[in-house]
Amino acid sequence: MPIETLHGNLKGLKPSQLRQLRRLYHQRLPRDRVVTVEFAQRLGAIATEVGQAVCAYINRRGHPIRIGVGTPRQTQIPLLELPRYGAERLSGIRCITATPHARPPQEASLTALIVQRLDALAILTLSGKGFQRRGGGATGYVAGAYLAHLLPDSAILASDAEDAENGHTPASSHWSVSPLQSLDALTKQDFLALVEGLEAEFRREFVARQVDATRDRVLVVGLQTDNVDRQTFEDGLTEVTRLVDTAGGEVLATLEQKRPRAHPQTAIGAGKVQELAVAVQTLGANLVVCDRDLTPAQARNLETRVGVRAIDRTELILDIFAQRAQSRAGKLQVELAQLEYLLPRLTGRGRAMSRLGGGIGTRGPGETKLETERRAIQRRMSRLQNEVDKLQAHRSRMRQQRQRQDVPAVAIVGYTNAGKSTLLNTLTNANIYAADRLFATLDPTTRRLSVPAPETEDPDALLLTDTVGFIRQLPPALMDAFRATLEEVTESDAILHLVDLSHPAWESQIASVTSLLAEMPISPGPMLVAFNKIDRADSAALARAREQFPEAAFLSAQERLGLESLRVKLGQLVRYAVAVA
Repeated sequence: MPIETLHGNLKGLKPSQLRQLRRLYHQRLPRDRVVTVEFAQRLGAIATEVGQAVCAYINRRGHPIRIGVGTPRQTQIPLLELPRYGAERLSGIRCITATPHARPPQEASLTALIVQRLDALAILTLSGKGFQRRGGGATGYVAGAYLAHLLPDSAILASDAEDAENGHTPASSHWSVSPLQSLDALTKQDFLALVEGLEAEFRREFVARQVDATRDRVLVVGLQTDNVDRQTFEDGLTEVTRLVDTAGGEVLATLEQKRPRAHPQTAIGAGKVQELAVAVQTLGANLVVCDRDLTPAQARNLETRVGVRAIDRTELILDIFAQRAQSRAGKLQVELAQLEYLLPRLTGRGRAMSRLGGGIGTRGPGETKLETERRAIQRRMSRLQNEVDKLQAHRSRMRQQRQRQDVPAVAIVGYTNAGKSTLLNTLTNANIYAADRLFATLDPTTRRLSVPAPETEDPDALLLTDTVGFIRQLPPALMDAFRATLEEVTESDAILHLVDLSHPAWESQIASVTSLLAEMPISPGPMLVAFNKIDRADSAALARAREQFPEAAFLSAQERLGLESLRVKLGQLVRYAVAVA
């Protein structure tokens, strides 16, 4: 980008005014002062002539790096272009703005101060008059000044306590605004001492907050559109929060917005994006998670405007699957799903992926890095697909061998964290990993189970298979990649649908699992619904479940309640499945 590039609202400006603005790039300010009288008066003279606010962004070496026409909000630096950015320090840039309006800084300008983590924001109010001196100088244009800077949390708490003692309502602002009597007072501020003191305090607070630096600090964003009712929205938001915790993140706060439909550029509205950017800075978040799927463009635009990585629900689930996969088969399937998700999102992921230009002199031999990356991913996906196909064939042979032994098979399906692995352990002593968390296990496990036979003394045998947990709006990439695992469901003789009755949204979870089963290429066999965790469920939920599902089994796998009744019902289920097959 050329060093003399001008930003903001340049429409209608004369060539002479544009030249004056560009000349500001050739000025240099002292490192230990916010601004000089000469620079401030010159900025004021230009703002007076163009009739708009003019902003100059200065680095700590005293060099202007960005000149814009408009307010600090309208001319702010894209967050990914800031030279240094983080909750423990300031960006190393101060903004000097000359505005024709003789009023205190507006909240929009102070919000820009927070989002960019500016060293300071100096607001010069103009007199509406002045004169140019021979040699290019100017005087009389600046009437007054304000100096604003960020406040550490400790200073905010101290200010709130002082306000409370004096009987005032605590402001809890994240900034300090000092009205100065004159421009001369602003130029005498010890800028370096101010900035170094603030950064030292920010750093202490940041280190104190980093109890576990390995955990991502997450802001969850929820968007409720017109086609989603409030209860479904809240259930989905709670689920995303649990997914973040399962993935190893720490949820700092949740932001919600209701709008008719998702914004095509950022999913949420412009005002909410600005609020999100402020929350990222004030809370020290390093990741934003959206409760819905984002298009590649929406994810890129959010990252650009809030300054940290933004992911959607699908990418979060894929990350959890990558952590949980233990067997070679599971790792293959997860990697394939991740590559399928990544492929359409390559464009624009960092400047290294983009072309240098598109005209004469920029075309050369070979292919761009983006094309090379895409081709490598496609080759890797082809190899993974072949291995998954081999895995599918292997599982198919194993199923055929079991079928030749005339042992009926029952697949346990259910929403994630319904207790499928715990139930298999309790019934068959399988000793597989089970935990109170989402997607604790991914790999299917099959064990033999004896069930009562009503007519003979010898018990009947069946094969019980634990499968991967379902979830609302299961990502299509996972459905495709885990088809070898999900075929355990379609090829089984019967289905045991396990439901967590203690979950507030158990009814919607049943609907989600039923919908996913209906999307299977082959319709599963007859199904028995079993309600788990009855020891934790309230009496109203238990009564409602008994009324809606009178033939269901009710149990607690962890407390070993209702297991004999379940065995009897499983025996009846497989006999019926074999009879109708």
